Amino acid sequence: MATLQEPISDLQFVDDFYFSALSNSAEDHQLFPISDSTYAEELQFQESLMSSLITPQPTAATTTPQSNGDEPTTTTTEPGQSSTSFCEICADKKDPGDMLLIKSCSHSFCSDCVSKHVTARIQSNTTLVPCPGLDCGSALEFVDVGAVVPPHVAARWDEMLCEALIPASEKFYCPFKDCSAMMVMEEGVLITESECPVCHRLFCASCYVGWHAGIGCEEFGKLNEDERGREDLLVREMAKSQSWMRCPHCKFYVEKTEGCLHINCRSFKFVMALVAGADSNSAMPAERLGANIMVVVSRDHQCR
Repeated sequence: MATLQEPISDLQFVDDFYFSALSNSAEDHQLFPISDSTYAEELQFQESLMSSLITPQPTAATTTPQSNGDEPTTTTTEPGQSSTSFCEICADKKDPGDMLLIKSCSHSFCSDCVSKHVTARIQSNTTLVPCPGLDCGSALEFVDVGAVVPPHVAARWDEMLCEALIPASEKFYCPFKDCSAMMVMEEGVLITESECPVCHRLFCASCYVGWHAGIGCEEFGKLNEDERGREDLLVREMAKSQSWMRCPHCKFYVEKTEGCLHINCRSFKFVMALVAGADSNSAMPAERLGANIMVVVSRDHQCR
């Protein structure tokens, strides 16, 4: 008797109930000891059971919240995969909720590493923060990673981004080193005396130094560094109003009250001739400001 051989791969379903009926045929002398309706019901049940076994199971989804109201990024985990993710920066396994997906390049790193990376870049005054991925040319966006960095870093980054939008020709900074606040210059307006809105100190917006009252920018630029202090400028203004003169060698201010128009310099044996004089009540106000004032009061002073 010929036997029909079928490939094993074609036998996708095995009807155990059918073979059970055949195995009992020798004893019962019946090929099908059950009715057609019963067999049909049993066959339908087995088909449903096998179908449920081979149907793919739904994948597990993990939702990672994003900042600034954007749609959250969902990380899908297939059955049999690990529920942890690998961070390429710290080389640690992290929970999916601790990972941050970079939308511009699809790289994924843990939030702690991203925060440290952004902080280091902002502290170096770099507005553009590149993706820390190897050989990745993408940049991190503030709206994507701003929520995972410290608040003061996020505020500084936001401020730097705003400053980058202003042309360099329209902005200047407070000249005081402990402030350096940025200000915007109004187009077509010539500003000299200005007040910093942050430290509230006056400065000259023309030469970008502290305000030099009573002295022009050109004259101020000729002064030595040790003569540009606030007290020095006050003494200079007082000397100008009182017609005091200054020795060109020792730099002392002198005031003629009486006597000859010639004055000997005590330090350099230099003779200075006063071509103009003015009456002055006292030089004490200038002395209280720390100025070096030499007042000539000798009536018997002789010309040499």
